[in-house]
Amino acid sequence: MAPHGRVNPNQAAVTTMAFLFCIHISINIACAANYTVGDSSGWDFNVRDWPTGKTFTAGDILVFNYNPSVHNVVKVDIHGYNDCEVSPQGSKIFTSGHDSIAVIAGHNYFISSFPGQCNKGMKIDINAK
Repeated sequence: MAPHGRVNPNQAAVTTMAFLFCIHISINIACAANYTVGDSSGWDFNVRDWPTGKTFTAGDILVFNYNPSVHNVVKVDIHGYNDCEVSPQGSKIFTSGHDSIAVIAGHNYFISSFPGQCNKGMKIDINAK
């Protein structure tokens, strides 16, 4: 242990690295972008191409606006996305009509599980860095 009044160089380095890491995390969270899925049309049919031309980063927030009496949002895996099916174990269902969902790095798949809607285009694949 260093005598009182002296800073151990190893402790100072660890403290500085921890501080910089916290700043890095805070900046990434503060810089997260918000995207309204479907823009002014909201979460509706034919949103599949909405992500085209956009760059998403882990932590970005997707806002799904829709009428909850006729739509929902379900976060699914690739099989749920391709097959338009909800898995009881791995799917998260949102029903508020105004859902804010943070994306993770990699593919983020969303569908509507109302009958026939996913097959008619209510599905998106968001690939975040």
